[in-house]
Amino acid sequence: MENLAGIFFSSFIIAASGAMMPGPVLTVTISESTRRGFLAGPLIVTGHGILEILLVILLVLGLADFINRPYIIGFVGIAGAGVLFRLSFSMLKGIGNLRLATSTEASTNSNPVAAGILTSIANPYWIIWWATIGLGYVFISMKFGMVGLAVFFCGHILADFLWYSAISFCVSRGISFISDRMYRGIIGSCAVLLILFGMYFSVYGARQFCNY
Repeated sequence: MENLAGIFFSSFIIAASGAMMPGPVLTVTISESTRRGFLAGPLIVTGHGILEILLVILLVLGLADFINRPYIIGFVGIAGAGVLFRLSFSMLKGIGNLRLATSTEASTNSNPVAAGILTSIANPYWIIWWATIGLGYVFISMKFGMVGLAVFFCGHILADFLWYSAISFCVSRGISFISDRMYRGIIGSCAVLLILFGMYFSVYGARQFCNY
């Protein structure tokens, strides 16, 4: 990572490996793609990227020393669990009325860009990643000035865009082969996964307070 090409490709590979792991963003991407089609993935990553741009700016300004503390990570875990529970309950609440005939239309009840922001905030590992690996990349990239920082971020966010866009494309292409019952099952499964993630993050956050 001693040059711009190294920064770009290494940040791309690391981000891709993280994006491919199951998590709240992937779960919501699958859920939204069945309703909105291919654009759900890019829109969710746009929200995710907006939040990350703001975080990179804050890290450069010195936020890392503040957030890398047990009680901060604990608060993020518990607050994030609350967001995940709300998202999952909202999905379950309307599951009985879901129809594929209307599922591909834009929903007025949720915004995929906002969903990308919320699911990122709800994941404490996202904060931990940026407080450690991400911060290291920021320091290395800044050796090349703002150009280096831009190259790092482009490699990082490109991996997210490619992966989640591919997920959205595959899910949206399969809509015509999925019955309403199967469709409700997919949404219900996604909601249950969000609940499980929320339970795990709430326990994780509580443990951070206990260890503080």
